[in-house]
Order: sequence, then C-alpha cells, then structure tokens
Amino acid sequence: MMLRKTLDQFPLSRPYLIVTAIAVALFWPTWFRLVGEWLKWEQVLAHGLPTFAIFIGLLLIHPPAPTDRPTQRGFPIAGSLALIVTVAAWALLELVRIDTLTYLMLPAGLLALAWALLGFRAMLRFLPYVLLFGLSLPIWSDLVPYLVVLATTVVTKLVSGMGITALIEGANITLPYGRLVIADGCSGIRYFAISILLAMMMAILNDFRWKGWVAAIAVGAGLALVVNWVRITALVVIADQSNMESSLVADHETFGWAIYAAFVIPVMWLAPVRRRSGVPPGQAPRLLGKGFAVVVAAFLIGPLGISLAHSRATDSPTWTLTLPGMTAVPSESLPLPLSVPERLAQQAWSAGPGTWVYLAQARKESREDKLVPYLPPRVPGGTWFRTDQSADYGSDIRIHQHLSERRQVVIAERFQVGSYMTSSYTRAKLLQIPATLSGENRFALIAVQSTCAPRSCNSAVERVRSTLQNLSLEPAR
Repeated sequence: MMLRKTLDQFPLSRPYLIVTAIAVALFWPTWFRLVGEWLKWEQVLAHGLPTFAIFIGLLLIHPPAPTDRPTQRGFPIAGSLALIVTVAAWALLELVRIDTLTYLMLPAGLLALAWALLGFRAMLRFLPYVLLFGLSLPIWSDLVPYLVVLATTVVTKLVSGMGITALIEGANITLPYGRLVIADGCSGIRYFAISILLAMMMAILNDFRWKGWVAAIAVGAGLALVVNWVRITALVVIADQSNMESSLVADHETFGWAIYAAFVIPVMWLAPVRRRSGVPPGQAPRLLGKGFAVVVAAFLIGPLGISLAHSRATDSPTWTLTLPGMTAVPSESLPLPLSVPERLAQQAWSAGPGTWVYLAQARKESREDKLVPYLPPRVPGGTWFRTDQSADYGSDIRIHQHLSERRQVVIAERFQVGSYMTSSYTRAKLLQIPATLSGENRFALIAVQSTCAPRSCNSAVERVRSTLQNLSLEPAR
C-alpha cells in the first residue's frame, strides 16, 4: 500500500528530488563535509543523518501538494538573481571556511534552486521540507552555551525555592557531600533537537499552515526545555537525598530519556492527525529549461571561483610581540592556563609584576585549512568560572576565579587576522573574508593576563589595558 502510494505520488516528488541532487552537486564541498559530520555520530548531531533520511522519505511518501495554477513560463528573473546571490555568498564563506555559515547556506541554496527551476509557488511548498532538512546541520553546538545559561538560571531558582542547602556559584551547585556542575551535557540539546524534529514532521504530515507550524514548534521547543529543567532539578534532589551516592548522579542518561518519554508520549498521543486521501489534485511543478542556464553560471561563480581565489594565496613570515622589559617564560607558567589547538605555535612572556603576555599563531597551509582555526573555550570550565564583575569593565575584559583556591585573574584577548585586529572571535571569523581575498594566510591569538589583589581587580585591569596599548605585533626576523 505504501509502495503504491509512493509510486502514484512520484511525479510530485521528482522535481524536488532533482533540485536536491543539483544542490548537492553545486555546493559539493560543503555537502561533503556535512556527510563527514553526520558520520561522526556526535551527541549534538546524532540525529543528522536520520533527519536527512526523513527529509528524502517525506519527499517520496508525502511530497509538497501541487498547485492549482499552471507553472509560470518565461525566464525566472527573481529566482535567478536569488540563486546567483546565494551562490556568491556561499562561495565567499566556503573560501574562508566559516563552516557554520556555509552549512546555513545549504537550505538557502535549495530554496534558491527551487525558485529558479520550479518557480516561486513551488519554492514556497518546498520550504517546510527544507526547514526540516535544516535540523540536520551541525549548528546545534552553538546553541549549547545559551541553553546551559537558561538551564542554570531556572534550576538554581528552583533549588533555592525548594530549601535545599547548597552553595550556588554560576553553573556550580555545591551540596554538603559534593558538587554538581551544569555543564554542556546538561544543556538538553538532544531533547531540544528531537522535539523540534517531531514537531516539524507532524506539521508536514498534517499539511499545517504557518499558524500550525508556529504552534507545533513552540510546543516542541517548550516541552524540551521543561523536560531538561525537570531532569536537572530531580538529579539535584536525588544527589542531596542520597548524599551523592545514587547511581543516577553518575549515569543519568537513561533517567533523562525516561523523563523525556513520560512527557512526549502523551503529547504525541493527543497530537492531531489529518491524512491525505489519495493523490492531491493539481499540476506538478515543471522544470524551467531557461533556469538551467543560471545553474551553469552558478557553477562558474561557485566551485570554479573558489579554486581561482585560492590560487592567490601568498606566504607570510611569522609574528613576534615586542614590549620593553618582556622576558620569555614557558607557556605553562601562565596563572590562567589556556587551551588552544596543538597546531598553533605558542609563546609566553612575563611583562612586569603580576602580568603575562601570551601569543599563539598559525598559518593556513592548504585550501582545506581555516585561516581562523576553531578555538574551543580557552579557559578550563571545570576549575575556573567567569565572575559577574567582568561586566563592570567592558566586553573585552574578563575576570575568572578558581573554584577551590578562590584566586582571580584578569584576561583580555585580541585576534589578529592578516592585517586586521579585533577583540571578538566572531568578528575575527568574518574578517577572514577580506584577509583571504587579499592573499593573507596568518592568524594569531594574543592574550594578556594579570592576577588580582585579594580585595580588588582594579589595578590588574589597568595593567592589562596598559600592556595591550603598548604591545606591538611585528614580523619575526
């Protein structure tokens, strides 16, 4: 029965499957990396490959409903312009390997291709499926810090309201018999992703309009957040009542999924079901022959343009920092140890009483490398946490406190991307574009640290700012 229904509806599916195949060929470098991310089966993206399979499966068994109007004729000007702009933007992002943004260009590319080859109305019907495909992209880790902050805020208020004896410092909840840390694993990102996926599948299978979509996604996202908050709060209560001896404290995966199932199953049971009866009436979208000329132009702008831009890269010498009175010291002597990838060459100097300067730099060796490499959180979260007083000194100054020793360290960072400098890692990623187009291929991270006095960090902040102003980054001789 299902096979017959799929065969009957295949004429409706075929145009969208062709668009998907062309998109894979046009944006193949990003698709190739995306498949590699799926096959890693990491926790935040374990649903990636199944989500893409669901995307293809829904196109086959429940394709977009046909329109009751004939396919537009003539040259698709707006759709063609959208495709050219999308491919040009993707090519720039792919050139400098800003992976998160290049992944986000894949859904935009699918929609632009559908607009150029099938028309605007067909593109709108394809939109819900493309949004579902977007859930398979490796963008979930960027949401983890925000979900952790939200969970920390809610859970700490719940714990305080329940009268549990606990010392709460940021994401650390210290009980009489041990400490619980609301870390990345407590973000609930998997519940969040799967709940939204289930909500989108239900919306597509029921042919919801935009109001139904908003309601379904809101319910799914809200349910996932509540489940995670209940799970963490329950673990705190269990840890407190069992003196940290319960097995659930150390291994709480099964416990979390049991709570998730207890919430989700009733919601799915009560969810509306509206099935299609037979093949929907209407005309399937037809491929616009003139749109293929734009696809050819997109191939020239995209993959070919990237290859030509990479050929402009030039070599550049290493950098060194100069500051009167600096003396070289081992990188391990920094008061606040920093974690950076091994491919970055590291140096450290002492810059006066209680002040240190750190330099880590790398050169882009091949087109597969990133000019600005991925930098994980540099400060170890297990032993240090950022204090609230950091906000008093501006966005470029951070104050971290050791959990057990209670000492505080001021740190400020600068990112050098070719000839451009910024204090924001996000802006540094974007500065890759002009730096790469001008042929530059070197990156550096500069960090200045200073230890606080027992009662105040004001003098340490002034030392850090003064050192930054006097530092000079120059080519090594």
